[in-house]
Amino acid sequence: MTLRHALLPICLLAALPALADARGFDVRDLVRLDRVSSPALSPDGGVVVFAQRSVDADLKATTALYARNLLTRDLRPPQRITPEGWNVNSPSFSPDGKTLYFLSAKGGTQQLYAMPAGGGAPTQLTAFALDVGSYQLSPDGRRIAFSADTFADCGDDLACTQKRLDEHKGAKASGVIYDQLFVRHWDTWKDGRRSRLFVADLPEGAKAKPVAAARGISAALDGDVPSRPFGDASEYTWAPDGDSIVASIRVAGREEPWSTNFDLYRLPLDGGAPANLTEANKAWDTGPVFSADGATLYYRAMKRPGFEADRYAIMALDLASGQAREVAPGWDRSPSSLAVAKDGNSLYAAAQSVGEYPLFRIDLASGEVSELVGDGTVSSYVLAGDTLALTRNAIDTGDVLYTASLDGQNLRQITPTAAERVPDAAFGAFEQFSFKGAGGETVHGYVVKPWNYAEGGKYPVAFLIHGGPQGSFGNGWSYRWNPQTYAGQGYAVVMIDFHGSTGYGQAFTDAISGDWGGKPLVDLQKGWAAAQDKYAFLDGDRACALGASYGGYMINWIAGNWFERGGASPWKCLVNHDGVFDTRSMGYVTEELWFTEWENGGTPFDKPQAYEKWNPVNHVARWKVPMLVVQGEKDYRVPVDQGLSTFTALQRKGIESKLLYFPDENHWVLKPHNSVLWHDTVNAWLKQHIGQ
Repeated sequence: MTLRHALLPICLLAALPALADARGFDVRDLVRLDRVSSPALSPDGGVVVFAQRSVDADLKATTALYARNLLTRDLRPPQRITPEGWNVNSPSFSPDGKTLYFLSAKGGTQQLYAMPAGGGAPTQLTAFALDVGSYQLSPDGRRIAFSADTFADCGDDLACTQKRLDEHKGAKASGVIYDQLFVRHWDTWKDGRRSRLFVADLPEGAKAKPVAAARGISAALDGDVPSRPFGDASEYTWAPDGDSIVASIRVAGREEPWSTNFDLYRLPLDGGAPANLTEANKAWDTGPVFSADGATLYYRAMKRPGFEADRYAIMALDLASGQAREVAPGWDRSPSSLAVAKDGNSLYAAAQSVGEYPLFRIDLASGEVSELVGDGTVSSYVLAGDTLALTRNAIDTGDVLYTASLDGQNLRQITPTAAERVPDAAFGAFEQFSFKGAGGETVHGYVVKPWNYAEGGKYPVAFLIHGGPQGSFGNGWSYRWNPQTYAGQGYAVVMIDFHGSTGYGQAFTDAISGDWGGKPLVDLQKGWAAAQDKYAFLDGDRACALGASYGGYMINWIAGNWFERGGASPWKCLVNHDGVFDTRSMGYVTEELWFTEWENGGTPFDKPQAYEKWNPVNHVARWKVPMLVVQGEKDYRVPVDQGLSTFTALQRKGIESKLLYFPDENHWVLKPHNSVLWHDTVNAWLKQHIGQ
């Protein structure tokens, strides 16, 4: 792969300012950038609709739906089809393609609306007492399955839940009593509600009133559907005959915080009892999709209970016999989604692979896997007729909507790239490289040039360490940790996919468990050396290491364990965002206990030595590098005590340090103005210590 630059259409190149007036891409560009998502295709594949998020001058966001007729070959851009001032999401077409459905909170609560697919005024279809969290249209288009957060004893009475919430707001006592975990999850304290599935008939006729009543179909199962905190409508699906719904649900009782046992339940609509279709597998089963005839259910399944980063195998369940088989068992990748091909003979799947996230097709008979669309990250896709629509991004593009033929050929760009949206900003060219890491195994990384790169120059470096730890800083676009915001400040960027990273085979991912400070640190050290050997423009004497979550843990670990000859650190400064400070404390204070217990081989009281082996707190005495600490109050994954402990240690030792605290952010910094402050603070810290 060669270093690449964002390519602009000739018309935009002509409009670019002179090079002397050029500037780097920065956070203000990032937060103002329009974002496209949620492509939907009409059943014949002739029209694509998608959501586009935009912000106003004060960075307040709204999301509208846009449409593009794919049968025309003119240069007309997609047109907004939802009314001005509406904030909408989750578009889908009716089976006949004449109606477009979407969710909006225009009336105060999030409800389902419909409008003519060719354009026209929206009509409200539901008027439930609670927000519609997600929905799936029935195969005949006459009903919806939807999720809503309810109290169990309220049953089908959605107003009961809202009444109870209102009563709680007026209570004089604020105390809450818990008798089991979770007490809080991600960024929310639990109040007893579950996300449950309901079914409702849609109103028929132009004068019909919005439907306000629904019947629950998952109340017999004490679990959330979709799952929390990041589940969505892909976790449940209608059977083609419309008589049942299959949903992924974890029913774990008091073991919920340390269980990853999600099963697929068939939920009949006639009032029958739920049937567990994957009871034999005690690990994660999710993402159900039916074959067109309803005879086969395809889904993704992990094999190891308690391990959230296990490989997802593609499974095919024969519903008549109850027999399941793995499709493509030799494919050592973990797909994030599935779709059935038009001919029923293959599946589509997106999966990480060697630093990218391509779209693949898997032959159901042979298990043969073919890459259809690569060169970046395929973040979403949908099939209809003879058309494939997808969003794809790369380090230098942002999400871009494309359409293609079903074989991935004839890619047609529908929306602009980031460079086309911000033509006066320059992006850093990037390249993937590899080296021999821990144990002599091949490890990959990326380097990004500064926007103002000139041959022969030397540039300070932002060394980014990804979180997860089972994650990747590959060829993709991020609105939180985006290497272009550093390249735009004149820094070179280096990112290493150390042992534990995803997309390089499950054994490589597994390698970090129980070894947080071992092989990953070796990879980072060898990767940093290899990058400096390969790229002469990297100034190793002016470098700062930055990381979040596990990356923040590694910053704390580096502070006490990465020293060159003479005891000097290779880093002029460090940035730790929501990083683990004390692994033992983390084992007791985090919410999803399966994570810390898998990574350390058990609980802190059963395996204390495992929690102490790679514990940064035991090496604080050796800390000496200036560190910026960032912490969100609502981060219940790596809670606030971890960040405060880090800052306390730095201050008590007299090490130059700062704390950036967000009382209203979780594990991520999501609010646009907070994101600007985050980047300005980090950039000022880098400038103070490594220049530019």
